[in-house]
Amino acid sequence: MEYLILVDGDDNPVGTEEKVTCHLPQGKLHRAFTILLFDRNGRLLLTRRSMSKMLWPGDWDGTVASHPRKSETYVSSAERRLPEELGIRCRLDYLYKFEYHVPYKNVGSENEICGTLIGIVEDPGKIKLVEDEISEIRWASFEELISEIEKSPGNFCPWMLVALYFLSESKDGVSEDNKKILRMWNRDGLKDRLQSPLKCHFPDNKWELKVERS
Repeated sequence: MEYLILVDGDDNPVGTEEKVTCHLPQGKLHRAFTILLFDRNGRLLLTRRSMSKMLWPGDWDGTVASHPRKSETYVSSAERRLPEELGIRCRLDYLYKFEYHVPYKNVGSENEICGTLIGIVEDPGKIKLVEDEISEIRWASFEELISEIEKSPGNFCPWMLVALYFLSESKDGVSEDNKKILRMWNRDGLKDRLQSPLKCHFPDNKWELKVERS
């Protein structure tokens, strides 16, 4: 049985709770992360969630989404999880975190403070899908992905859209290689193009960037 880290609105741990309980319709605010992996040409690695998933089965996501364990940072938890889902390792940089709450039909919900990580896949040939986690992968350029999101927002996980929306809010201190990727994706008009797709998932606008405290 997997337990998640419950947090308050400032991302301070306040306890733990079993994973399924955290994802019931009302949800319990817990800590999570999402990883965006790119190739050297700036294409984003998209993954399709397994049909065995409780929430958003078969939908397209950023590269990996999961939950930190006790004593892990956002980066260390993501670096641990990446080979468990894709069979690869790479250096990851922390960008920012956001809070969101969104229901999935009458099945459950996500109620998370989600750290966002970025990295570059040096050898895509080593990617190996793990059963019951990811059913399919594909690479997408900026224009390919954003155009598809605009046309069919319901095919994509809601937290992925929030992560893309806040790319311009990325913290300083990322590697030069990741800065190059961010410059490719931080284009004028990105936020405007994602407003309508986000409204599709969040009619009540229950998503926001979390202010980092020094």
